[in-house]
Amino acid sequence: MAPIANPAQEPCFSDAPPAAQDVARGVTRLFFRQDQFAICEVPLPNGRRADMMAIDGGGLITIVEIKVSRADLLGDQKWPDYLDYCDRFFWAVPPGFDLTPFESEALEPSLCGLLVADRYDAAVLREPMMRKLAPARRRSETLRFARRAARRLVGDIDPGLAAFT
Repeated sequence: MAPIANPAQEPCFSDAPPAAQDVARGVTRLFFRQDQFAICEVPLPNGRRADMMAIDGGGLITIVEIKVSRADLLGDQKWPDYLDYCDRFFWAVPPGFDLTPFESEALEPSLCGLLVADRYDAAVLREPMMRKLAPARRRSETLRFARRAARRLVGDIDPGLAAFT
């Protein structure tokens, strides 16, 4: 029996520019080698949506914000809203992206990590500062992460339930 296509289970950033899809794929590969597992487009309790959220074996949570244009980067005023939901925060960009804005104080280089990624891999240019979540926040975010990942898998098992995920 052929698998049924499930539009709710489309690839990460299916409506995003191909460069953003490639960056997400490269970051996913890097994280996989580091025993971190990421999901894309994760709504946060504050109404924001993280481009990627990953969790490692120790329960540390990483958020990645992907930028593929300078205008998008310089216009982003919401990224600090993600910091309350992760232990580490990275910017991720494609190769050839002008990295000078990431040294500006507005983007807090002492706090934020920096990744460069293509569709095949990613490289860490700068590690982020570790900011440990409070235990109660970690528990709630870990539970939200697990439930979101499981809801997405439900659509693979029963495409009819995908509309409810």
